[in-house]
Amino acid sequence: MMRRQNFRPPRPNHNRSGSTAVATPQKTDRLESLIEKATGLLTTSRYTSSRQNLRIIPMGGVEEVGENMTALEFGDDIIVIDMGLAFPDDTMPGIDYIIPDTKWLEENKRRIRGVIITHGHLDHIGAVPYILPKLGDPPVYTMALTAAFVKKRLEEFSLLGRSKINTITKDDVLALGNFKLRFFRVNHSIPDSVGICITTPVGQVIYVTDWKFDHTPVDGKATEFDKIARFGAEGILLLMSDSTNAIKPGYCASEREIGLTIDRTFNEIKGRVIFANFSTSISRIQQFFDAAAKYNRKVIVTGRSMVNNIEIALSLGYLKIQPKIIIKSEQAKKFPDNQIAILTTGAQGEDAAGLARIARGDHKTVKIKKGDTTIVSASPIPGNERAISAMLSNLTRLGSHVIYNKTLDIHTSGHAHQEELKLMMALTKPKFFMPIHGEHHMIVAHGELAKTMGIPETNIFSLDNGQILELNSAKEAKVTEDPKISSGYVFIDGLGIGDVGEVVIRDRQVMAQDGMFVIIMTLDRRNGKLINQPDIISRGFIYMKGNDDLIREVKHEVRKLVESKGKEKLEPNWAYLRNIVRDEIGEYLYQKTERRPMVLPVVIEI
Repeated sequence: MMRRQNFRPPRPNHNRSGSTAVATPQKTDRLESLIEKATGLLTTSRYTSSRQNLRIIPMGGVEEVGENMTALEFGDDIIVIDMGLAFPDDTMPGIDYIIPDTKWLEENKRRIRGVIITHGHLDHIGAVPYILPKLGDPPVYTMALTAAFVKKRLEEFSLLGRSKINTITKDDVLALGNFKLRFFRVNHSIPDSVGICITTPVGQVIYVTDWKFDHTPVDGKATEFDKIARFGAEGILLLMSDSTNAIKPGYCASEREIGLTIDRTFNEIKGRVIFANFSTSISRIQQFFDAAAKYNRKVIVTGRSMVNNIEIALSLGYLKIQPKIIIKSEQAKKFPDNQIAILTTGAQGEDAAGLARIARGDHKTVKIKKGDTTIVSASPIPGNERAISAMLSNLTRLGSHVIYNKTLDIHTSGHAHQEELKLMMALTKPKFFMPIHGEHHMIVAHGELAKTMGIPETNIFSLDNGQILELNSAKEAKVTEDPKISSGYVFIDGLGIGDVGEVVIRDRQVMAQDGMFVIIMTLDRRNGKLINQPDIISRGFIYMKGNDDLIREVKHEVRKLVESKGKEKLEPNWAYLRNIVRDEIGEYLYQKTERRPMVLPVVIEI
C-alpha cells in the first residue's frame, strides 16, 4: 500500500489579544468587503490587483542553465521551488557563483509557506545557504537523498537546524496555504528527482524540471507515466517543462547504455583509470563502482564533495558497493596500476576541484604517470569549455590518455530531447505552456516545439527572469511586469554576497583587458602645486622599463594639467583634479597606444 501523508502547516494571524487564529481566504475576502463598504473606497492593498489570480514568477533559470528558482503566489500565500546557483562565465572575473536576486521575496517572506526542492543538483540547491536565512528560514520539503544533500550544504555554512527540512515521498500530498502539491518520480542523473502537480484555486500546474524518460534506469525506477497521465486527465491549466535539450531531436540515451560503455572501457584499459564525474551523479557513480569491482580494481576517492556525497548515498542505500573496494591513496602502492581506479571531482574544469589539481601536478596524493587513462564523464556546461580544454591539454602533457564526450559516448544527458518533450505535452494536455530551465534560445526552441503539438502560439509564454505569468479563474493568462520584482544577478565572491555589482565587474573586465595605470601626485595643500614629479605605476598596461619616453610624456602632461586646472579654483579641490587627470590622461594614453587602461589618480597632500 502506498504511503500517503499530508503536511498542513498553520498560517498564524495574531489578533489584538495576542492569541493565534487561522485566517482563511474566505474570512480575508469578507473582511476586505466590509472595509470597502465602510469607507466607500477600494482597498489599496499592494496585492489587490492580483489577489484572486495565480502569479508565477521565475526568479532564475529561464535565461541561463542554472540558478533555478521559481515563486508561485496566490492571495496571501507564496511557495518557492528550488534555490539554485549558476557558474560564472569568462565575463565575470573573480566571481565564484551567481544566485538569484531575492529582494522581493525578502520583502514578502512572511507569506512564504514553504520551499520545495525537486532534486539535489547544485543548480537547484546550491543557493540554499545564501537565500534561506534571508527569507526567515521557511520550511523545506524534499525527497530523502535531496534532504540529506541540503542538510550537508547547510552544515557547511553552520546553518543546520535553523530551517526544518521535511522529508517527503513521491506519494505524499503537501498542503501549503492555497496550494496543494502532489509529486511524481522522473528520471534524471540523480535519484529522487520529482515533478510536481500543483493544484491552485484557478487550475492545476505541472512543474517538471531536469528530467528525461529513461526506460532502463540504473536503479530500476522508471518515470511514473501513470501519474502524469492521470494528472493530465484531471485537466492541466499550465505545463512548465525543462528546455535544456529542446534543440536536440530524438530521444536521450539511457544511463544504462553509458554503463555498458564504462564497462567496455575498463576492460580495455591496462593502466590506471582516473574517472571524473559530477559528485551528485549517483547513477553514474554506481556504474563506475560496478565496473571497478568487475575488473578487480580498488578505488581511490578524491574531492571533498565526492567523498561527502558517496557517504550520504551509501548511508541511505542509494549506492551499493563491494566491501573494502575503497582504499586510501597510500595503499595504492601495494597494487599494480591495472588494479587501481581513481574517482574524482572536476569534470567541469573547476580550478579547485580534484581533476584540475591533478592536471596541474599539485594534487597531494595523485600524480599523473605514463599509461594512465583519464575519463571525463560529463558534457561542458556553457561557459566552462575553455577551462576544460586547458585541463585536458595539461593531462596529455603529463602523459595521460584522455577520453571525453567528443571521443567516446561516455556521457549522456539527464535532460529530455524533443520526442520526450513532446510526449510530456501529449500526456499532460495543457492549455498553456511555459518553457523553463535553459538559455533563451533553448526556451524559444521549446516553445516552437509546443506549436507542433497543437498548443496555440498565444498560449505559449517564454518569460525572462522577473517577469510574471498571471492566470485567472476564467482560464486566461497574460504576462505582466511588477516594478517591485528585480531580476538581476547576485554575485558570490569569497565571503561576499551581493557586494560585487556590475560596476565592480566592469572594472575587473577593464583591468583584465587593458590593465591599470596609477598616477600619484604629491601636492602642496595650500596652493595645490606639485611638490615633485608625479610617480607612475603600471600593472597589466605597459612594461615600465621599456617605455621611458611614454612615462616621461605622461608626467609632463600631468604637470600641465595640475598647473592649468589649479588656476581655475580659488582653493584646492582634489576631487575635481582627480577627475580631470583621469579623463585627460586616459584620452592621452588611448591616442598613444589605442588602449584604455583604468587610470587611478592619487593625491597626497603635504
